[in-house]
Amino acid sequence: MSAASLACVIDDDPIFVFATRKLMEMSGFADQIIVYRNGQEALDGLAERLREGRPLPDVILLDLNMPVLDGIQFLERFSQWELPVQMHLYLVTSSINPEDIKMANSFSVVRNYITKPLSLDIIEGLAEELRQAKK
Repeated sequence: MSAASLACVIDDDPIFVFATRKLMEMSGFADQIIVYRNGQEALDGLAERLREGRPLPDVILLDLNMPVLDGIQFLERFSQWELPVQMHLYLVTSSINPEDIKMANSFSVVRNYITKPLSLDIIEGLAEELRQAKK
């Protein structure tokens, strides 16, 4: 059984996205994976899913540094939404700047701050967290 029906990756790095998809597929993490290349694309895509009554992601992996709308700007807008479901949002970034970590953790919607690169162990740990939350 997959940990998530729908997972969402918001990241502008195609290599990271490719590797994350592979790790998710290898671990059976999600039934479906959607990808957005920046925060604005993600807000637009998620808002469209909400309007159309389509499922929202169970889990979002959000990068911090992206063009157009970065991870913090995304969080500032997204955290204002009234969501019909509980979502698990993880900040996944290469930044180890304490200010970035403090800023990210100031948003109640952020479950954890994960430093890149991701590994199969990290993905499996996230899967276990999701399974435990469903119980």
